[in-house]
Amino acid sequence: MAMNSSMAGVRGMRTLARVRIEGIKGCVNVGVLAQAPLAQTRRRGVALGLDRGWAGRSQRRFQSTAGPWASGGAPDFAFAFDIDGVLLHESKPIPGASDVLRYLEHHKIPFILLTNGGGKREQDRVEDLSRKLGVPLTTDNFVQSHTPFRQLVDGPEGLRDKTVMVTGSDYGKCREIARSYGFPNVVTPSDILSDQPSIFPFRPISELNLNPHPLPTPAYTGESSLVPLASSLKIDAMFVFDDPRDWAVDTQIIMDLLLSHSGHLGTYSTLNNDPSLLNCGWQQDGQPTLYFSNGDMLWAANYHLPRFGQGAFQASLAGVWRRYTGGHELMRKVIGKPETETYAFAERVLNAYRHERLRETGAHGVSGLRAVYMVGDNPDSDIAGANGFRSEVGTEWVSVLVKTGVWSEKRQGMGMLKGVKEPKVILADVKAAVKWACGKHGLEWKAVN
Repeated sequence: MAMNSSMAGVRGMRTLARVRIEGIKGCVNVGVLAQAPLAQTRRRGVALGLDRGWAGRSQRRFQSTAGPWASGGAPDFAFAFDIDGVLLHESKPIPGASDVLRYLEHHKIPFILLTNGGGKREQDRVEDLSRKLGVPLTTDNFVQSHTPFRQLVDGPEGLRDKTVMVTGSDYGKCREIARSYGFPNVVTPSDILSDQPSIFPFRPISELNLNPHPLPTPAYTGESSLVPLASSLKIDAMFVFDDPRDWAVDTQIIMDLLLSHSGHLGTYSTLNNDPSLLNCGWQQDGQPTLYFSNGDMLWAANYHLPRFGQGAFQASLAGVWRRYTGGHELMRKVIGKPETETYAFAERVLNAYRHERLRETGAHGVSGLRAVYMVGDNPDSDIAGANGFRSEVGTEWVSVLVKTGVWSEKRQGMGMLKGVKEPKVILADVKAAVKWACGKHGLEWKAVN
């Protein structure tokens, strides 16, 4: 199957993405919401993050029979599923999840897996999900939290030839993912700690992450350094790919870089705490931009209560920053659900996937998607994101909250489900959600073997 045909359905779409920038607070400015051209990727045949390298197409595909719209038509609705707490509890499928995916494929109803999880290459994660769910899946309709990071390689940020630092649950895997996205010069906290052991004067907690690589350039070690500042290690961006394990090491090194002169490790900006400057000089001296792949405070694991996620690390780091700077907000960029650019990116992937499937069946000239049902377990991300997103092509995103994950009426109560967090409907699980949505379109549920 050629990717070029699926690209045709999305190439003309506008690719500006809205990025929430946390900060600027203090002496001059208080908070901004900016437009960032995060998704302008057109070089080397790449469009909207759907290049051949990313697709890594799985050869295992459903052999589905014709659905009720086989006579030249197509369903005008689709689904977006969160994974943890909706389809899986870590390695265990939630009852009915596999049945749902088989049913949708049988009836040619498009869907996308849209998760704030990460820490693995897309192809590896899809293969793992296929094994756990007992259903063959493909990267064509799969977006995890850090997938949009690839757009920064050749976007206006121009990071292809720069040095970036990545962190997450496994430094080595984060490095591998970043390189697969096209970042050639990737450093991890483990690399820095190995080269500069005194930077963190304690024993690291995680042995998993101690697999260092040599630094691409030597680090600056102060005024007595044998390395000229201009030739020393310079970090141009920092990425949190998934939930960090060793918060202490990551916090120390990220703080060092946020306080540095122009991203040179081992330096301290002379602009810091200057009341005459914007934001009192904090993060005003060319420090690397800090990116988080999602803001989830909690997620549903095997334990009977929700566990802290990447959002907890972000909150911890922001708290340390506020304390250090005397109350200033940490400027950072957050993607993932509920951020608008993640839903825009997901909609483009979903439409490209649908376009390709329609091309396979010869269903040409059909209308676009009228509705996408976002089935999730987290009001703060899944529900808020679907409710707040305004489609570029007029598709309605309908929020569906299930009771198998983060949210529990007993724990959080109905009181939190207000405003943008109020779902269109609350249902028991993913199977009930699909039955409800399909019923609205005249399709009766019948299990598929």
